[in-house]
Amino acid sequence: MTETAPSPSIAARLEESRAQQRFAIRVSLIVGFLMLIGKTYAYYITGSAAILSDAAESVVHVVAVGFAAFSLWLSMQPADDSHPYGHEKIAFFSAGTEGAMIVLAAIYIIYVSIQKWLQGLALENLTQGTLFTAAATLINAGLGGYLVWQGRRHKSIILVANGKHVLTDSWTSLGVIVSLVLVMWTGWLPFDPIVAILLALNIVWSGGKLIRQSVGGLMDEKDPVAEGALKEVLDEETTRRGLEYHEFRCRNTGTSLWVDLHLLFPKDTTIETAHWQATEIEGAVKLRMAVPITITTHLEPIERHDETHQTLKSAKD
Repeated sequence: MTETAPSPSIAARLEESRAQQRFAIRVSLIVGFLMLIGKTYAYYITGSAAILSDAAESVVHVVAVGFAAFSLWLSMQPADDSHPYGHEKIAFFSAGTEGAMIVLAAIYIIYVSIQKWLQGLALENLTQGTLFTAAATLINAGLGGYLVWQGRRHKSIILVANGKHVLTDSWTSLGVIVSLVLVMWTGWLPFDPIVAILLALNIVWSGGKLIRQSVGGLMDEKDPVAEGALKEVLDEETTRRGLEYHEFRCRNTGTSLWVDLHLLFPKDTTIETAHWQATEIEGAVKLRMAVPITITTHLEPIERHDETHQTLKSAKD
């Protein structure tokens, strides 16, 4: 069995990727605080339920991005005695937590909107509130797009989840603008809570998708895209050397891929030759894939291979 370690060039590329991820999450946290302050002020001067829903979403965002920053830091920590496979699975837990918080925020928005509607609506300073919300929409749209881009670029589910949350926030803000414009245009105040409730339902959907993705990752759900890309490289490298492979498995940890497989060699292949060929194949896979990979290969003779495994299976049964 052979297991490869990152080459110096791959290690340098990995460190650069991690630095960019840390920068992105810091930007998200700073902007999140500024958005929370601005939206809270907009709610204070207007009394709008729709703006309150937007502000509540920002509260959730700040808390969630704080946890995401911790999760990103923890996911980058090396393996230790208590976590021999590292800490990368925290990425899925982080995404699930963020999704759950989004859903809770949506429930709160619906509750407050209905409560305000029943108690009687009173709105003021709508023009100023609309301008504040419009500025927040533009900033969040840019930030969300940046986070999703960086997350997909570095294969970080933490950044992707955070970016999608920010984009959800921007859609919420856009809906708030629509509700405020409708109120100013028609004078019908119930547009405000109605739009807030509709936005909350959309937020529930977004949060639910994050939770679903988190559960899939924690349960090591199959990733067809990653497996297809890996098999393409393995097929090319093994065919070139006249080898075969089977027992291929792959799982996504949230920030990297863990792969294990059996390589089949002719019976007269020396251990030294088999080891070097396996190492070359592993290196080629690492260079071709755009995500950190840990590969473990098991070396086997191709002759009488099926017979040997069948014998072992029968003995086990």
